[in-house]
Amino acid sequence: MCGIAGKVTFTGAPVAGELIHAMCDGIAHRGPDESGVYVKGVVGIGNRRLSIIDLAGGHQPICNEDETIWIVFNGEIYNFLELRELLVKKGHRFKTNSDTEAIVHLYEEYGVDCLQHLNGMFAFAIWDEAHQRLLLARDRLGKKPVVYALTKQALTFASEIHALLQDGTVPRRLDLEALNLYLTLLYVPSPWTMLKDVRKLPPGHYLLWEQGEITIKRYWDVKFNPHPNYSEAEAIAEIRALLEDSVRRRLISDVPLGAFLSGGLDSSTIVALMTKITGQPVRTFSIGFDDDVYGELPYAREVAQRFGTEHHEMLVQPKMVEILPRLVRHYGEPFGDGSAVPTYYVSQLASQSVKVVLSGDGGDEVFGGYPWYVNASRHGDLARSYLLDGFRAVGTAWQQRQLRPMLGAVKGTAIGLGVALRGWQDEAQSFERLITFFGTAQRERLYTEETKSALLAGQSPSALIRTVFTRQNGGHFLNRMFYTDHHMYLPDDILVKVDIASMANSLEVRSPFLDYRLIELSASLPPAMKVQGSSTKRILRKVVADLVPESILTRPKVGFGIPVDRWMRDELYPMAYDLLQDQTARGRGLFEPYVIEKMLTQHKAGYANYGYQLWLLLFFEVWHRECLDAVAVVPV
Repeated sequence: MCGIAGKVTFTGAPVAGELIHAMCDGIAHRGPDESGVYVKGVVGIGNRRLSIIDLAGGHQPICNEDETIWIVFNGEIYNFLELRELLVKKGHRFKTNSDTEAIVHLYEEYGVDCLQHLNGMFAFAIWDEAHQRLLLARDRLGKKPVVYALTKQALTFASEIHALLQDGTVPRRLDLEALNLYLTLLYVPSPWTMLKDVRKLPPGHYLLWEQGEITIKRYWDVKFNPHPNYSEAEAIAEIRALLEDSVRRRLISDVPLGAFLSGGLDSSTIVALMTKITGQPVRTFSIGFDDDVYGELPYAREVAQRFGTEHHEMLVQPKMVEILPRLVRHYGEPFGDGSAVPTYYVSQLASQSVKVVLSGDGGDEVFGGYPWYVNASRHGDLARSYLLDGFRAVGTAWQQRQLRPMLGAVKGTAIGLGVALRGWQDEAQSFERLITFFGTAQRERLYTEETKSALLAGQSPSALIRTVFTRQNGGHFLNRMFYTDHHMYLPDDILVKVDIASMANSLEVRSPFLDYRLIELSASLPPAMKVQGSSTKRILRKVVADLVPESILTRPKVGFGIPVDRWMRDELYPMAYDLLQDQTARGRGLFEPYVIEKMLTQHKAGYANYGYQLWLLLFFEVWHRECLDAVAVVPV
């Protein structure tokens, strides 16, 4: 696990080694164990390393036998032992036992197609001296980040925005499109960042720079095309085998490891499988807040006792005025998901004992665990389900000349038609309403006329959501929801939250549910196997019924959240009022001051709940001051 950084110039100007070292220092928290750089002519690449595998020999950058191909790598490759064996048989010679070196030789053998062979989480840069080529790549799901800036003179890249900005040639300009997307979604989706000249490489993509020409291309996607003859028994057996294999692969480590344990189904499943596979007590880590509404510690304790784990827990009373600017500095851009706070604290707790943890992240997206999936299952496709099922039933009854069933089918079809006539809503629009924090009307009131005018030519949130939502053509409404969450919410919210919060504490997080093989298998299942009526994760509950306690199997989902509404009324209110209402904020002309003042006063008085909207605005304001205005809100 590492952080990476680098630069390649288009003008023939040499890259300064001091710059690459400075960029690496900007991500020292991602790799506190050692630093390494390779600088030659127009290229410079570097990394900071958190030593996990091959502690003595895995120093980076790593090269091939004749030193013409160099790599810096962030992540873990879970099938590197099989790849190594394959490559040795093909004549490649290894000088380390690291997973990083396997990528170098794989690239020698297959070129860019090496990406198709990798099972892991990764972001890496390969410099091919012979072809004067830079390959920058990100894993299929986007578990490891990489951002880049492209100017007329150079391509600069890094694991985090803060490191990238060590290159003073990268402009710092606000991207209004990104701001509009952020206020809508809670996060800035790929490929945007809040900086106009900095972009994220999207998940499942690579960037190829070759002799001045740049290509960005998708190399993997998941499509939800259910297999019509898939039996539930077959699905249960395959999921169980693949999930166990996924956990087993993520236990490979030369340093101590543990697990996050919330007491929910997903993290409990991972702890159960870790215990089963290792036969040893697992180190588990849980936190809670002093607000009982958000407390899951009793459930985590129950699971810890069931599996005899070495359990660590902490009750957090965060000093939000201090923690908010700290989060801003680590995330490098506004990030509104409040669960970054508990994720930061549980990572801090775990890092005191281990360097690696496994987590249950991805279980909700892969197996349908969110409440909005239930709503879609019940209502989103109701008219279509009635109509299609009714037409089929009428046809079958007519063919069999069965009068009573045919009359019943006609009645069902009539009900469906009535539902449709009462409001067969646009599905993408319905989904947008489910995932929006600042709705279109709210944003219209919030923005000044100048801001609204500037946004007219940009990407609207509705158009972006529709583009992704309709990319999954046809099929059930739920599958389009799954697809959109896999390409937006999962990589740009959930995985960003976990990566940044954990790496801020020099901790690696591995997510067995996000093995791409498991995702492809889940995508081949009928939606009803995952969500039906009020039941979520139906198939997963059956897969682990013999492992997880009944009380965990049947308890409703509780999000890993924060009491943001209370915080915005109490400890964060003075900070929010001062920063959002002073002349610095008003002078930018982005928002209507009276709208924000009304939100603040009504929320404080309890007349309305604008907790998350104010949190989004406050995070943005702190970021703007620290990144664009270069004024620290609180001492570093």
